[in-house]
Amino acid sequence: MRLFTPEAMREADRKAVERGYPSLLLMEWAGMKAARVYLELFGKAPALVLAGKGNNGGDGLVLARHLLLEGVGVRVYAAGGQTGDALLALQALLAHGVEVGPLEEASFREGEVVVDALFGTGLKGPLTDFYAELVERVNRAGLPVLALDLPSGLPFSPHVRATATVAFAALKTPHLLQREACGKLYLAEIGLPKPLLEREDLPEVASPEALRPLLPKRPLTAHKGSVGRVGVLGGYKGEGLRYAGAPLLAALGAYRMGAGLVHLVAPEGTPLEPLEAVFHPVPSPTLPPLKAEALAVGMGGGPWGRAWALKALEARLPTVLDADALHPEVAEAYRKAGVPAVLTPHAGEAGRLLGASPEEVAKDPLTAARALAERTGLAVVLKGNPTVVAEGERLSVNPTGNPALATGGTGDVLSGAIAALLAAGLRPFDAARLGVYLHGLAGDLLAEEKGVGLLAREVAEALPRARRLLQEGRVSPAFFPR
Repeated sequence: MRLFTPEAMREADRKAVERGYPSLLLMEWAGMKAARVYLELFGKAPALVLAGKGNNGGDGLVLARHLLLEGVGVRVYAAGGQTGDALLALQALLAHGVEVGPLEEASFREGEVVVDALFGTGLKGPLTDFYAELVERVNRAGLPVLALDLPSGLPFSPHVRATATVAFAALKTPHLLQREACGKLYLAEIGLPKPLLEREDLPEVASPEALRPLLPKRPLTAHKGSVGRVGVLGGYKGEGLRYAGAPLLAALGAYRMGAGLVHLVAPEGTPLEPLEAVFHPVPSPTLPPLKAEALAVGMGGGPWGRAWALKALEARLPTVLDADALHPEVAEAYRKAGVPAVLTPHAGEAGRLLGASPEEVAKDPLTAARALAERTGLAVVLKGNPTVVAEGERLSVNPTGNPALATGGTGDVLSGAIAALLAAGLRPFDAARLGVYLHGLAGDLLAEEKGVGLLAREVAEALPRARRLLQEGRVSPAFFPR
């Protein structure tokens, strides 16, 4: 699955038509699939369809016809000036005796569901005047909104704030970069020839089908030394402060992702948790002899973070560098040494590495992740919503995770989880995207049960469940093919 820009999607539509695929079929399938999503979400609740004059409006007119045939009450208001397929969709709806009023007369009634079919991927700039006001009226109405392809106005402001969005054929960048405006996302196949959707030059969207084969196998003869051993180096003690929880959470994340043994190298006086770990209490950043296949370094390192990372480099093992280990000179040292490593910054830490502000990084995480991977020569996990994984020219955008994960320690759990996958033999890019996906899925499972107020250790404890669901093909995906 690839993440399309609106321009790339329009190109795919055009090429399909050039190959002889009827564009009217694309519109019919889009409207029909969107109607199915409507019925699943809202049942027979009456619909208010707001249709523009272009193809997005045509999709809405097709949806209105299919809802009508299912016995749903439909009110339709449309812009004038339809041509081509949109005009045919309008004529087909009128043939059923539906009255279509002008958009200027649209009104909102309690109990209705608004279908936003005003604008799709074709916008070149922000909405103004009448359409800007109409979008704001939709938002103020307080009614559920189903957006077709994109909430009207995206990627600009103002835009519709949808309850759910049906993406046609492929996901587009606003679906993930402006997820909050889209609500719950559904992906509807509409008949585009599959070769047109297999664009290796576009970022991938992490999917269960792509990630399931990466799960490390555990044979019947497995033992703790054969399934991956992880060393965790982190923590700080000094100046009246002690950062002890972060490395413990990384150790727990490594175990729950499947590590056979975890060595915990942390300051003297660090609590002896988890009990299963082998403890190496040290007075300062030190690399004791470890039997390990991968390291996680820097969690809770504070002023010791840089020293932890440079000491860990002596082991020349695949390494996850997190938190206080994230410094330009550290990344450069690992690059020069040729040691496989995964950087796991949030927007602020990525900004420090790139010489940019956190706001600049968060505004365009795909570009920032790629730039950081190119600059360092290492794999990068740029944490956020969405989290982006980059290595060389490859980009993977993660669809799992939710705001409930915005709590202290969840990033430490992620670092340990990725290290466990490195220790099991996965390459940095694969360990990163699989670890990020399962970590986000664990958060989704917990948020569904508990809402906000999660603890990082609970996320770690949910990792085996997330892994099992992925292994068994029982993941409830963030995007639903229809």
